Amino acid sequence: AVADPVDMLPGSLGRGSWCNEHDTMHKRLDIIEEKVIKTVEHLESEVKSLLNIISETTSNIPIAPGTPLKDIFDGKY
Repeated sequence: AVADPVDMLPGSLGRGSWCNEHDTMHKRLDIIEEKVIKTVEHLESEVKSLLNIISETTSNIPIAPGTPLKDIFDGKY
């Protein structure tokens, strides 16, 4: 069985099925991309909050005079 060449041509009236599937896939990918971006933004916010809490906590710890300070983050944050 040979496929109808008219159905195979881009822009023909027979293109509806694959075009709809293509559009649906792009819409789903857009939704996934939006969710990933929101998740990353949320995680960045959480990490910043945790780093602030750690920083505040460590700054309130009394240190004996002459004790060398160690940067647990090696200056990365």
